[in-house]
Amino acid sequence: MRIVSFLLLLISSLLASAQKDTTLQLRFVSVYNKPQISTEPIQLQDSSFFSNDKDSIEIRSLKFYISGIELYNNRILVWKEPNSYHLVDAANEKTCSLPLAFSNQKDFDILSFNLGIDSATNVMGVQGGDLDPMRGMYWTWQSGYINFKLEGTSPLCNTRHHAFEFHIGGYHYPYNTLQRIQLSASKDINTVAYLDIGKFLRLLNLAQTNQLMTPGKDALRVAEQLAKCFHSQYDIK
Repeated sequence: MRIVSFLLLLISSLLASAQKDTTLQLRFVSVYNKPQISTEPIQLQDSSFFSNDKDSIEIRSLKFYISGIELYNNRILVWKEPNSYHLVDAANEKTCSLPLAFSNQKDFDILSFNLGIDSATNVMGVQGGDLDPMRGMYWTWQSGYINFKLEGTSPLCNTRHHAFEFHIGGYHYPYNTLQRIQLSASKDINTVAYLDIGKFLRLLNLAQTNQLMTPGKDALRVAEQLAKCFHSQYDIK
């Protein structure tokens, strides 16, 4: 009887522990050139505008890697996602919502993640899943993964078909383009990370910079600008 009672108690404890776990939905929403960032994501192949209607922008491809997701409360790490590598693709809405297995008993006020793939993972070479080269986000063993890819057209670009292309990556010192990003967050409201592409393109100045396809000093500069374009709902005024 004691053994049966112990087993019943153990099962009850495991069930209670399981009930404390929840799935936190982390969404990445890419928006474009709005004074107040809305929840409406960019629709690929649709035109958006700068302040001048002549400057119409068409986004054809938008992909980026998110890795190393962590949650903090009062600057103390409370949760870390294992094997944390996600390819967010604006063409596939399912990839923009990341389910995170998280204990609902823990509070957090900061969401932290990498934009890109860390150097240790890069040197491991070709991998599977979201890191599969077939997903179009891998250069070579020497250059590694493309952390961020943006392609489209703008009349500001003095290029063939007015096209712009940004493939941002590189993990070798001193031009490691990996960017660590921290955003305000809370478990009491859906956690949404916004990426303002309009702000990013304004920082670049498309008339002067409209193509970047290799690692190096310029790629690092653009990656640092890109990191400034992430916001959470708490950061929007």
